[in-house]
Amino acid sequence: MRREGSTKIVATLGPASDTKEHIRALVQAGADVFRFNFSHGEHADHARRLDALREIEDELDRPVGALMDLQGPKLRIGTLAEGPVRLEPGHRFRLDLDPTPGDLERVQLPHREVFDSVERGTELLLDDGKLRLRVEHSGGDYLETSVQVGGVLRDRKGVNVPSAMLQMSPLTPKDRNDLRFGLDQGFDWVALSFVQRPEDVAEARRLVAGRAALMAKIERPTAVDHLDAIIELADGIMIARGDLGVELPPEDVPGLQKRMVRAARAAGKPVVVATQMLESMLTAPAPTRAEASDVATACYDGADALMLSGESAAGAYPIEAVGIMDRIINRVERDPLYRSYVTAYAAEAEHTAEDAITQAAASVARTLNAACIVTYTTSGATALRAARKRPDQPILGLITRLGTARRLSVVWAVRAIVCHDARDLDDMIAKARATAVRAGMASAGQALVVTAGLPFGTPGATNMLRIAYVTERDG
Repeated sequence: MRREGSTKIVATLGPASDTKEHIRALVQAGADVFRFNFSHGEHADHARRLDALREIEDELDRPVGALMDLQGPKLRIGTLAEGPVRLEPGHRFRLDLDPTPGDLERVQLPHREVFDSVERGTELLLDDGKLRLRVEHSGGDYLETSVQVGGVLRDRKGVNVPSAMLQMSPLTPKDRNDLRFGLDQGFDWVALSFVQRPEDVAEARRLVAGRAALMAKIERPTAVDHLDAIIELADGIMIARGDLGVELPPEDVPGLQKRMVRAARAAGKPVVVATQMLESMLTAPAPTRAEASDVATACYDGADALMLSGESAAGAYPIEAVGIMDRIINRVERDPLYRSYVTAYAAEAEHTAEDAITQAAASVARTLNAACIVTYTTSGATALRAARKRPDQPILGLITRLGTARRLSVVWAVRAIVCHDARDLDDMIAKARATAVRAGMASAGQALVVTAGLPFGTPGATNMLRIAYVTERDG
């Protein structure tokens, strides 16, 4: 069983998709990767869902990725003594470290890092940007602010500081504990929240120590300022448009999304577009036309994967949301204009033998109208390199490691199948033909373009290209 679409689907698990039956239905509807949101739920809940996913993967004989999304630091105010207060524009309001419940004049902000990082004129956003404060004076343990945009303030609402580089690690003690648990459970990807600078990714990479692939979530303007360096250190990125849209003007986000997709494609790293893609399907059985257009735009840009959050985790129509996203993707990729859009940007070839072979494979496959490009890979580097070219043909990745196959489930157009490495060239071609037929990706008479590295089993050493034709015997 395989999806037709090249653009992959990431579905978040939650109360609406909690059982093995639910998860199986989501896979059958089109989900390629499942996100486990560690902002919610206990370790036992996540372990149970992961066990169910692995059982389904084995039953369907299809690698499925599992991504653990770390919560990261959450900046919140304290409590208010007499309930919500209304802050009026021009009003003076104080934030401090005093844990005493607040009132109309002040409230606790229990994050010293904020006091150490802001200065006069810094803007603070409260409650997802509904209220805006301007810092007028900064003391060692307090901030005097003026209200720029007023409204009702309630207990424990979130605080965003878009223009400041906060002197804090993206990994809280909770995150470190969750990470140890997740790595022991065998998650394939770790999504790192609150990334501000390349050093944050390097810190997480040291802790992960190669046991999973690392995805940096781009949700702060400071991360955008260091985008290329963050992409270089990470294994992939997630464009977290919800938080990014709070900290930036909404008109800035679409252009930044395109820029980030292009930057990740140039680096050959998978990029996931996330947040509010089919938001109305939390309560409605169909998306709005604007949401369908949003999904389509990310496909036309060549994003590797699109993510559903609350739609599949807590919505009333989780399976329908995955199914409709899959339908939109398939319709876009059949559009006669699709290829012209997705190849409008072509990643520049590196001056290496591996890139030369990969580029040639895409060209030969297009000329021959091949059924697919077959890549033998151990580390996944060959398949990633092939996907970076966004070829006309799908990519069949013959993978010697299950963990690699699961990580590749988020990569554009790659259909990963686990198999033993080839013994020799004849065995390589025979395996490629038989597997392509069994996967429903080729039939008798069709050409395959096969890339591999010699000697077999050498990670990243793509140095050979062969053309093979499927025969009746391969079925």
